[in-house]
Amino acid sequence: MKILVINGPNINFLGIREKSVYGTRDYQYLLDMIQKKAQETESDITVFQSNHEGAIIDRIQEAYSDGTEGIVINPGAYTHYSYAIRDALASITVPKVEIHISDITNREPFRKISVTAPVCDRQIYGQGLEGYLQAVDFILDRD
Repeated sequence: MKILVINGPNINFLGIREKSVYGTRDYQYLLDMIQKKAQETESDITVFQSNHEGAIIDRIQEAYSDGTEGIVINPGAYTHYSYAIRDALASITVPKVEIHISDITNREPFRKISVTAPVCDRQIYGQGLEGYLQAVDFILDRD
């Protein structure tokens, strides 16, 4: 199965930013963890990260025609206000899972609002980096 993992702004700063919230493991650790999951499940998992809204939209649109069969997305702060990313996700009919490392329901009020979750099949939050693996499993189980 071909799965696309999209990471939005500041996810590449794992292990650097707000360690008390996001942990001490760095972005390379996350990439290695996802690669190991791909090998274990014999899946083709591609990871894309950008701090730029337009680049994320472009990549979602590419997924429409590149054979992507599922999307895992951590939109970062764009979760709370990017109707453009929401609309791009809505245009893709493959299974989609929104992921958040921290428990967004127990943080600042603005983090409790997700404009992207309604166009995804599932939202996972508060599971740390493990949430990415849970999202991949959700997509694989839908196949």
